[in-house]
Amino acid sequence: MSTTHAVPLSKRSGAVLALASLGGLMMLTWPLLVQVDPNSQRLDPPFLFLALLPVVVAVVLVEVSEGGLDSRVLAILGVLSAVVAVLRGLSAGTAGVELVFFLIILAGRVFGPGFGFVLGCTSLFASALMTAGVGPWLPFQMLVSAWVGMGAGLLPRRATGRWEIALLITYGAFASYAFGLLMNLSGWPFLLGVQVPGHEGSLAFVPGAPLLENLQTFVVYTLVTSTGSFDTGRAITTGVAIALLGPAVLTTLRRASRRATVTGTVVAAPAPTPPVPAPGRPATR
Repeated sequence: MSTTHAVPLSKRSGAVLALASLGGLMMLTWPLLVQVDPNSQRLDPPFLFLALLPVVVAVVLVEVSEGGLDSRVLAILGVLSAVVAVLRGLSAGTAGVELVFFLIILAGRVFGPGFGFVLGCTSLFASALMTAGVGPWLPFQMLVSAWVGMGAGLLPRRATGRWEIALLITYGAFASYAFGLLMNLSGWPFLLGVQVPGHEGSLAFVPGAPLLENLQTFVVYTLVTSTGSFDTGRAITTGVAIALLGPAVLTTLRRASRRATVTGTVVAAPAPTPPVPAPGRPATR
């Protein structure tokens, strides 16, 4: 099956994207990586470190699109971003982005990892503007959603037909749970004294505690607060949407990709030849 990379990734762009993703992952997990004073009563995040996240996202977007976006590809990106923003507004607000991921995954599958990364960023940013959801959590949502779209573009290309739909459903479930886990991790360290009904003891981050102890607490916190409800609902609705709408949407997107992507070889025009003078009588003195 042929692949259309609407936003092609050069080696340098791929390296920048990989380094930015590593930096973003470190920004999500910094409380588990930084040594914190156990006698501290509050957790002071490295605000300069966190402030770099929007800059990292912007640098990646510029680097990925440095070769220039074709006007037709840019139009498709704008339409899909608007559709994802509307779908997010129609979803159950507190239950996550249930109807968002299926379109990001399908578009990343068709147009490639570069397009999926850009779509994940732009669509979440557009939906935040529409729903007044701009806040310190937005850069994390943009980055993690970009990873979802990029991952869909990196899935094996040999799967076709029903196997492709099954692969996308499986990936959609994995991405739904991973999104919830990473977003929980971005805010969990700042929830002091978390008490969950039906669970004894606090599930809050403990500054200075051993890494494994905090990880265990975080896993329990995620399982109790989101895995069985929000994340599972997101995984189910994403899988159902891909199963029901996936074949038709994939066909539509692939038809659009063939029209939006110019294929072929550009050949330089031959240099003009000098005109040949017409034969005439020799000049006389």
